[in-house]
Amino acid sequence: MSTPDPIDILPPPRSAWRRRAPLLAALAVLAAAAFWWWQPDRTAAAPAYVTAEAERGAIVARVTATGTLSALVTVDVGSQVSGRIQALYADYNAQVTEGQVIAKIDPTLFETQVASARANVRAAEAGVLRATVQAADAQRQAQRADELFERKLIAQSERDTVRATAQAASADVAAAEGQLAQARAALAQAEANLHYTDIVSPTDGIVISRSVNVGQTVAASLQAPVLFQIAQDLRQMQVNTNVAEADVGRLGADMPVYFTVDAWPGERFAGHVRQIRHAPQVLQNVVTYDAVIDVDNADLRLKPGMTANVTFVVAERDDVLRIPNAALRFRPPATLQAPADDRDPRRVSTSARPAVDETAGTTTVWVLDDGQPRPRRIRTGITDGSYTEVLDGALQPGERVLTGVGGAGSGAATRRDGPPRMRML
Repeated sequence: MSTPDPIDILPPPRSAWRRRAPLLAALAVLAAAAFWWWQPDRTAAAPAYVTAEAERGAIVARVTATGTLSALVTVDVGSQVSGRIQALYADYNAQVTEGQVIAKIDPTLFETQVASARANVRAAEAGVLRATVQAADAQRQAQRADELFERKLIAQSERDTVRATAQAASADVAAAEGQLAQARAALAQAEANLHYTDIVSPTDGIVISRSVNVGQTVAASLQAPVLFQIAQDLRQMQVNTNVAEADVGRLGADMPVYFTVDAWPGERFAGHVRQIRHAPQVLQNVVTYDAVIDVDNADLRLKPGMTANVTFVVAERDDVLRIPNAALRFRPPATLQAPADDRDPRRVSTSARPAVDETAGTTTVWVLDDGQPRPRRIRTGITDGSYTEVLDGALQPGERVLTGVGGAGSGAATRRDGPPRMRML
């Protein structure tokens, strides 16, 4: 094995290091540039807040519900007797008056029953007459027997038999009179059934439904069939609504109401609450209550059965300080909250407080003060779903309340975009 030449293990000459120096310097510059390129940018942009102005205006608190229009009084007109419809004297939308004949059932069978009942009455009257005569004769026989018995001309048993016969004759008179009363009652029933073949209107109104035609047979054996529906007066109507149990406590009698119907889009109809009924209505475990609303329908544009989208005006305020409801829900991140200034009583630290103080009935909103979010404690009033009334507190008209935060600036590190920036090494 040969020994390497001592000259081969010596370090390169100094001129070789000079040739490599520019390359090493370029590599160092690239490494420094890469380090600064991937280094997180610690300079966060200022957050972009979404604000709204606390302003004065009107607020109307509302409760909404759905209901159905109906006439104040709707009468179902039926038939108390069975038979074939012989004639109709009223149709849909016909104006009728109380007692007016609107339909006729064939009276032939009922006229026959009346004639038969009258014959039975005459027969019963004759029976009463015959029984009366027989009772009078039996009474005379009893008196004669009493006289003969006093003279000892007949036995006591014979007198007792005659007396019994007279008493039986008096009973026959009472029985005959009872039969006469029954016959007269049957005649009255037959005459009433004949009278019921005339279907008359029970009230003044308008026919809104007709369920029969001429020649149709109606059967009234179990219940009276409905032939007509008559609305008493469509110039005055009502709306029956289903109000949720959470809202029914806010309603009361004479409360103003407006509603819309699909038949007249874009038009509001006014009314007022007549009563809130106590009977609950439970559907799929949801409890509602019926609120009855009186409506003026002088022009007859509203019709029974229309669906009404009702709005109850619960409370109304004019020229009050109001803020958007989004301001009540907004809470800035803890890193963006400015510390409270003890010298300013309006600036109250709320970092440990909930959004709403249930005990005091107050809540916290945030305003933009010197570019920093600062809290304000306020007491709220009614709301219309978009704005809420500010009853009192540190908030002043014209202040900008925070409703959101957008853009960069939440305090998180972000990587730069775009070409690298040159830095001095």
